[in-house]
Amino acid sequence: ALAEPREERDVTEETTGGSGFDQLLDTLADFPKPLLMAVNGYAVGFGMTMLAFADVVFMSTEASLRCPFTELGAPTEAGSSYLFPKLLGRQQAAWTLLSSEWITAEQAQAMGLAWLLCEPDDLLAVTLDHAQRLARQPVEALSQVKRLLNAPERAELAAAFERERDALAVFVAGFG
Repeated sequence: ALAEPREERDVTEETTGGSGFDQLLDTLADFPKPLLMAVNGYAVGFGMTMLAFADVVFMSTEASLRCPFTELGAPTEAGSSYLFPKLLGRQQAAWTLLSSEWITAEQAQAMGLAWLLCEPDDLLAVTLDHAQRLARQPVEALSQVKRLLNAPERAELAAAFERERDALAVFVAGFG
């Protein structure tokens, strides 16, 4: 059987996250319940930048993180140009995003990206214990507190998404 001709697709929209990646970012930004994340091993690129959406990050003492965007000639993504300065402070965020260097778990905790460090074998149990402790709270109260915590930043985060999407489109156009 002959294959059907492929439809022409907008590569720029696909590579800049035209729908799926944008939806993921909006879901992370608007997630109504506490979002706990656990890192054991490597968190590179989006694996690291998505940590800024967590309410609480648990990390293995052996975790390593890296934002290799500048080394790749690419701009930042996932709102990290806005979230990292707010979370880490301006200079820590600048070094993290500009240098493309590896960050240890201890450095991540010192700069505010991780709340609690655990031995690798304890990470899942500790994270689940904290999740269960939060789950005992009334879900309406948890959601309301989270909404109040995030509300002042939502418009600025949406603007950062747009700026980063525009920068990525320029980056991708350079390959065309």
